[in-house]
Amino acid sequence: MTETTFLYTIYIATTPEKLWEALTSSVYTEKYFFGSSIQSDWIEGSSITYSRNEEVTDYGIILKCEPYRLLSFTWTYAADKTVRDEPQKVTFELTPLDSTVKLKLKHEGLVPADIVEKEDTFEGINNGWPAILSNLKSLLETGTTLRAITI
Repeated sequence: MTETTFLYTIYIATTPEKLWEALTSSVYTEKYFFGSSIQSDWIEGSSITYSRNEEVTDYGIILKCEPYRLLSFTWTYAADKTVRDEPQKVTFELTPLDSTVKLKLKHEGLVPADIVEKEDTFEGINNGWPAILSNLKSLLETGTTLRAITI
């Protein structure tokens, strides 16, 4: 099975503390992450879940949690029927740059089916993450989200 990694970097005019809160609090994720709430106690080895309409859509285990700097966890999309050798892994790395934070996303352990080569969709890791992170940037910088980002 051929595996691949999706990398995405975005710069957000915010603080590491505010960005961390947005990544780890349902107050924010429900606004920028397709209506998903997030649940975890943020302790390494603990579970993390994303839910929409009270149904778990994605879940994993916290691998690293260094507040305001690094968050890494396994990732399983609940509806995924793909046979995988190991769970996927998502890592958020925050780097402060004066009044901006560089947010690097790494989504590892992908297979070709995870990439959707269509322009008019949020399906696929390559389309979903840029939409989510653009929405997050807009929310933190302007207080509103992008209206077009719904599923």
